Amino acid sequence: MATDLVPDDLWDRVAPLLPVRPPLRARYPGRLPADDRAALRGIVYVLCKGVSWRDVPAERVGCSGVTSWRRLRDWTAAGIWPQLHEVLLAALRAAGLLAMDGAAVDGSHVRALGRGAHTGPSPVGRARPGSKHHLIVDRHGTPLAISLTGGNRHDVTQLMPLLDAIPRIHGVRGRPRHRPARLFADRGYGYDCCRRLLRARGITPKTARKDTAHGSGLGQTRWAVERTFAWLHQFKRLRIRYEICADLHLGLLQLACSIICLRRLRTSF
Repeated sequence: MATDLVPDDLWDRVAPLLPVRPPLRARYPGRLPADDRAALRGIVYVLCKGVSWRDVPAERVGCSGVTSWRRLRDWTAAGIWPQLHEVLLAALRAAGLLAMDGAAVDGSHVRALGRGAHTGPSPVGRARPGSKHHLIVDRHGTPLAISLTGGNRHDVTQLMPLLDAIPRIHGVRGRPRHRPARLFADRGYGYDCCRRLLRARGITPKTARKDTAHGSGLGQTRWAVERTFAWLHQFKRLRIRYEICADLHLGLLQLACSIICLRRLRTSF
């Protein structure tokens, strides 16, 4: 079971991105560092199971949960997870599995047990501390970019930052793709200023008008982002924010997006 947490196709893409560890001293090298793949196995174990770091079974994973947490901290600071996500998006585009002709965007609230950066009184949680996941996906639900804010931040404030966070996706000959042709969103994004900004970037806005009755028909396309949120919440560590450090929680979010991209890539073979 532990070996399935980091299969070969995931490890082959992560290993080239890891920072090079300085060589050990020839004399008195000290304790040997834990294996990187075992540390990644512990990170994925916590991400999937939702257990605390001290409850990671070292005999099954290959290292302690504290070691996995330290590698998560170091690799997050080194920017490993956005690079991994970009590599997998390029592989999806090369396989013809990325549909950038349409995209959907939405946000989702999660409860935050500890205070820290990017937390705030959640309007859907009786003003308890919470955070918000902002996600943009392609027409098939493939995550293109994700961000983290406080629970009291409005969705519309993260629309342009999300578009800017989409990497330049290579994979085929020619100019890399980083903007969708159309963007579908609910009434939370239905502001004229947003439509003007989208059109200025060459994106056709498909957003419901504010103060209009339901039944716009956008749900036939927006369901893709809702399904991707359901995929993300299958990773139990993401249902509630336990990490006080916002960058660590965002790193876990980006790793989960990469795993979702890898799963879609596997189904193509």
